[in-house]
Amino acid sequence: GSWMKRDTESPRVETRAAKKMRVSKEITRKVLIKGPGGYDQLSIHQETGLPVPKEGEILVEVAAIGVNYADVCVRLGVYESAKKYVGWPITPGFEFSGRILAFGPSTKSEVEEEERPLHTKFEVGMEVFGVTRFGAYTSHICIPLDFVFPIPKNVTLIEAAAFPSVWLTAYYGLVDLAHPRAGQKILVHSAAGGVGSCLVQIGKHFGCEVVGVVGSTHKVEACKKLGADYVIDKSVEDLWSTALTYCPDGFDIILDANGVATLQDSYKNLASGGKLVVYGFHSMLPKSGGKLAWYHYPKLAWDWFWTPTFDPLKMTGDNKSVLAFNLSYMFDKISFFKEEMALIWNLANDGKIVAVPKVTTYPLSDVARAHQDLESGATVGKLVLLP
Repeated sequence: GSWMKRDTESPRVETRAAKKMRVSKEITRKVLIKGPGGYDQLSIHQETGLPVPKEGEILVEVAAIGVNYADVCVRLGVYESAKKYVGWPITPGFEFSGRILAFGPSTKSEVEEEERPLHTKFEVGMEVFGVTRFGAYTSHICIPLDFVFPIPKNVTLIEAAAFPSVWLTAYYGLVDLAHPRAGQKILVHSAAGGVGSCLVQIGKHFGCEVVGVVGSTHKVEACKKLGADYVIDKSVEDLWSTALTYCPDGFDIILDANGVATLQDSYKNLASGGKLVVYGFHSMLPKSGGKLAWYHYPKLAWDWFWTPTFDPLKMTGDNKSVLAFNLSYMFDKISFFKEEMALIWNLANDGKIVAVPKVTTYPLSDVARAHQDLESGATVGKLVLLP
């Protein structure tokens, strides 16, 4: 509104009392999960008034929120860092986009510009996207300026919400951990999903030969479009015998978030000097029903028992490595986030990657349906909530 313009010119124009009255009429809506469980645990909570940004923070009016499989794990109560850093109740969500509403006290938009991500001068009304350790499923969020970024060219405000988590995960896993080189052979599991579609593009960007694996036929085309040299459709082909025809000597890098369903075979199908990068255990969790019922526990226990352990002695003899990570433990490494995001941001801004190949939107009130669709394994690309 007009107060926004006045704020840009001079933050002192609006009297404190007037501002207090205006802000108190506003409502913050957020998703709250009171405890582990099914879709019924996702409730919309309304608060009168907006959150107030502290020093070094800005207040963002959220336009869109990226949904990730980790959010499902948070709801099920199996996401360790959520228990460690927040507990219950929790508002899930790692990423968002929106417009800057206000700056906290002494949050300087111009000063120390070289310290800010991508040397940007932020101002009220500007469109941004950001990452947060939980708390993104909300209409308004206070966030340190270090975790907020301007939106690259060719990326819409809605797409920007689905951009950071998957790209940071993919870039860190493939580039920082596995160091791809031109001509290497890479296998990407779940290659049409959020992280998978980024991994395919990064692999091609580095000049590798990329084999994508998808779980159903309707995902094959999407994966080819992203540049995969070969696509294996598990619903009609045998995964590993087909992989062998494309890459008889084994793969230099395999990226796997399935867990027990493929881990052992992924390791087996590495070439000498190959690296297996592990970033999730999706196959252990149910695809429907939305919660861990008593009858899921035998499968969970079975999967846990059969999850391979990798012996350093044997790995040295095999000349193979296993690397694993969870980005939610790295939010204290601010310079890492800035550097990584700047690299990815430039790729998107220069049009070298398709930042978000496909987005499906849901109103915030339909959060349960979004979770259900993501768990089913049928979705392509990214899901986004609109508050």
